[in-house]
Amino acid sequence: MSDYHAPLREMNFVINELADLASLARLPPFADANAQTVEAILDEAAKFASQVLAPINRQGDTVGCTWHDGEVTTPPGAKEAYQQFVLGGWNGLSAPAEHGGQQLPRLVAAAVTEMGMAANLGFSLCPMLTAGAVEALLLCGSPEQRRTWLPRLVEGTWTGTMNLTEAQAGSDLGAIRTRAIPDAGSFRIFGQKIFITHGEHDLAENIVHLVLARLPDAPAGVRGLSLFLVPKFLAGEDGSLGARNDVRCVSIEHKLGIHSSPTAVMAYGDREGATGYLVGEANRGLEYMFIMMNNARFQVGLQGVGIAERAYQQALAYARERVQGKDLDDPKGPSVAIVRHPDVRRMLMTMKALTEATRAVAYVVAAATDRAHASTDAAERDALQSFVDFMVPIHKGWATEAANEVAHLAVQVHGGMGFIEETGIAQHLRDARILSIYEGTTGIQAIDLVGRKTARDGGAAARALAASIRADMAEADLARDPSLAVVTAAVLGANDAFDACVDWIVDTHAGDPKAVLAGAVPFLELCGLLCGGWQMARAANIASQRLSQGHGDAAFWKAKLSTARFYADHLLSRAAGLAHATRAGAAGTLAEEAPWP
Repeated sequence: MSDYHAPLREMNFVINELADLASLARLPPFADANAQTVEAILDEAAKFASQVLAPINRQGDTVGCTWHDGEVTTPPGAKEAYQQFVLGGWNGLSAPAEHGGQQLPRLVAAAVTEMGMAANLGFSLCPMLTAGAVEALLLCGSPEQRRTWLPRLVEGTWTGTMNLTEAQAGSDLGAIRTRAIPDAGSFRIFGQKIFITHGEHDLAENIVHLVLARLPDAPAGVRGLSLFLVPKFLAGEDGSLGARNDVRCVSIEHKLGIHSSPTAVMAYGDREGATGYLVGEANRGLEYMFIMMNNARFQVGLQGVGIAERAYQQALAYARERVQGKDLDDPKGPSVAIVRHPDVRRMLMTMKALTEATRAVAYVVAAATDRAHASTDAAERDALQSFVDFMVPIHKGWATEAANEVAHLAVQVHGGMGFIEETGIAQHLRDARILSIYEGTTGIQAIDLVGRKTARDGGAAARALAASIRADMAEADLARDPSLAVVTAAVLGANDAFDACVDWIVDTHAGDPKAVLAGAVPFLELCGLLCGGWQMARAANIASQRLSQGHGDAAFWKAKLSTARFYADHLLSRAAGLAHATRAGAAGTLAEEAPWP
């Protein structure tokens, strides 16, 4: 397996040019986030990712986690790496200073998170869930809960989990049966949860589970779910650890990938009941859990970016080294590296373009989240939050599907060697496969996108996005660089297709929701490709300006232009087909003569 090298030049470009770090640093919460400071942070994060996390990734995959009598042992090196992670302060980058965090923009944390995900996905899942628990307690926890639990969660000496799924319920959370019985100021929790990422491990001294359960008088369905904080070890108000709670890891799953991340079956209340504390108000648990869920969905999208980057790096390194076949320009000459062959170049460019586009979308969404939280203008804050809410399912769904495509192509570039575990490239394909499933499958993201995010507001957020894209395309100086015309035209064409789909969804959803849902995933894919093209076109316009000014690294700017052109020709060209499937795909999908009941 090749080494991991964080793409710092690319990351700093997106952070500074596309996500506009400078404007963020002018907002009071982020006054310390200047370009020099952020560059230094990313440099150190790159060292940690490449020197600490990446070297244990392969062993984590081959050895995996082990379970014995309720205890889970993580792979060799993981515990030591986690200790270094905590000591380095990496867990609290964007957390509030009052709880021990560094209060940096989420934009910066997103880049650091991407590095960790690329270097060692299984390891990085643990901090991801902890970040979601921190977010939920910040917004919904009582002052006492924040004082007791947040400092160590922010620090990372305690970790967090999210407990939704039960065997009989799956994604249908209304079927959850876990019970919460009032008990003198706290609650006794009884039930079992499955698919709990890092539900048990040996990395930290305590694990704080956030658990969905039902009170005795709760209404049926999702409206009757409440959220409870259920720790592995009870704790005093000062954070001192107490007795072991009635929480037990029954087993861990044997999975296709992410072997270094234990996925636990958790039992609550085998004896007298697990002590739990109500978070927020009763029967609002699903609402609160979605705070964690949305945080996790954004982070999972970053996992897609990270895996795509790692797979692309390895495929490119192999293509440069693997000598096979003749150059078509010199058929009688020596054999050449396969990177010279047109179809291999097509695959590598697809990988590069998708990776750069998904990263750009992720960082722009992270920056918009920062601005929404920091803005003091209500109208601006609402507009930014509307954009973020619309983009989260797109980012999560599209980036994770793109990661699967990139990992698939990485195996294909390797040829037969890609099917051999010893090369390590198969791990990226196996690891990537879960990304479009957990925290809500691509289908679930698409249902959210067409229903809650498009039809519910009459397409307002979608049309605002389309207007922003048109405005940015109008800024391209086609006279200075005619090559931008191809990219701009492709983006505008996809934007028109998107506009037409939005109109159709708004007009159709109330009367024929099945027809809309049948095309929901193609619509999400169209949205992702469009938003990626939007950012690639913005990058190309900046690159053209820099080249005309003779500014900086000409090779970097030329690569930006060629990658944007490739994206327009090979990826945005899919937009028309996706738009057709969005609006016309229901006829075949829902046909009565389909060969099953």
